[in-house]
Amino acid sequence: MEGDEKMNINIQHNCLAHIQQEYRNVSLHLSIMRIQSAAILALTSVTSAFVVTPQPTSSVALHAAPGSLGTGEGWIDPSAPVGSAASLKLTLQKSLEGCENFTKRLSLLGSTGSIGTQTLEIVDACPDNFVVDALSAGTNVELFAKQVLKYKPKVASLATAEAAAELKERLVAAGCTEMPEIVFGDEGILEAATVSSADTVVTGIVGAAGLKPTIEAIKLKKDIALANKETLISGGPVINPLVEEYGVGMLPADSEHSAIFQCLQGVPEGALRRIILTASGGAFRDFSKEELFRLCQEDPRMIQAKATTHPNWDMGAKITLDSATMMNKGLEVIEAHYLFGASYDDIDIVIHPQSIVHSMIETQDTSCLAQLGWADMRLPLVYSVSWPHRLRMPYKPLNLAELGTLTFQAPDTEKYPCIKLAYEAGKMGGTMTAVLNAANEAANEMFRADVGLGFLDIPRLIEGAMEAHKEELKTKDIVLDDILNYDQWAREHVRIASEKLDKNQLFV
Repeated sequence: MEGDEKMNINIQHNCLAHIQQEYRNVSLHLSIMRIQSAAILALTSVTSAFVVTPQPTSSVALHAAPGSLGTGEGWIDPSAPVGSAASLKLTLQKSLEGCENFTKRLSLLGSTGSIGTQTLEIVDACPDNFVVDALSAGTNVELFAKQVLKYKPKVASLATAEAAAELKERLVAAGCTEMPEIVFGDEGILEAATVSSADTVVTGIVGAAGLKPTIEAIKLKKDIALANKETLISGGPVINPLVEEYGVGMLPADSEHSAIFQCLQGVPEGALRRIILTASGGAFRDFSKEELFRLCQEDPRMIQAKATTHPNWDMGAKITLDSATMMNKGLEVIEAHYLFGASYDDIDIVIHPQSIVHSMIETQDTSCLAQLGWADMRLPLVYSVSWPHRLRMPYKPLNLAELGTLTFQAPDTEKYPCIKLAYEAGKMGGTMTAVLNAANEAANEMFRADVGLGFLDIPRLIEGAMEAHKEELKTKDIVLDDILNYDQWAREHVRIASEKLDKNQLFV
């Protein structure tokens, strides 16, 4: 027993000695760590005067800058829900909700025009997905009355008091049992755009008339299915901040911008390098510049007739003529800038006569994504009112083998001077794009009214208005009144200038 006790004492002594040694080792290690930490802190304090470590100040700093140069220069925040973490999350959230119970309540502005009638065809094809709460139109009372009887809107607006009175008579005579609130004029359009039950406003009216209704709808947090390109071309400096403030979706309903929007689904922030807008080339795409200019002098009647007939699309008269001058593509460049944020140097135009590739994007790795489809305005309209869902539609599927060939070529900006004018106005920014748009609308209308205006007079009048506006160009603190005032000024300037034109001068 005595030997066992001695052994236990020795074991305890050895364990205690081991523990003491480990303690000294740990203490020494901690001391070394303190010395190292102190040295690192000292070194940091010495080198901090020479080395600055950048810290991310916002989410933008965490992503590559967009654009072909990778700097983001000239780019702005987009009004369409693309190009940000928030838009990606929103798209995913809406997508996961599914389209089985998807319903949209629509306010349709311009229901008797080409955009309006095609939107209603979509409603007919998907009656479980869409409800029409408001309709507005001009003076086509006969067609409008049929639409009101069929879709039973809460609000029905026409351009004049006389048209509104005729509508009421027609509805009574037809035995209408659900009479809408009948309104007219500018206030009527506003009432249609702001009807409380609608969640999406389809802006199918032409020109600057769509500005006020769009603004009021945005303030009520209604999404905008944007078929009126002048809304952003004239009002971009006012509209874009409102879209951000009220958190609404600006959803493009024309073929080119819808194509870009569709291609951008899932593209992360900073990944967009370039936008490529396709153009049919309009009525004169197969004419050389020399031939076009010669015929403008020798056979202006033929030019007038051809300029108002589009080779591919069934569109309104104003847009068809814009396609012939290619001002429509210039306007689309400006609209793309405001919708998707791209700088003007990163938006290109390519002529594609078949009108199958509706537009493309190029990403930072130089991949090109394109959206293809038949020349059918209902396709972009469907996506604008159903995004991000894909509704099954009874349309003819695309058959590339049936087409055989797709061709592309660069536009001739001497043959189409309106393209240059649009880029110049966009780069000047501010109120210049409103002047460009209004001058074009005025010249376009005069040409179609057959008052003696030549085809090449259109760009000359637009350029003259832009030149005259340079002294009063406003680029900061722009409000709606600025845009509306310069819109009216440009129209009057074109009217006066048209009376002084030298009819024998060619645009060079």
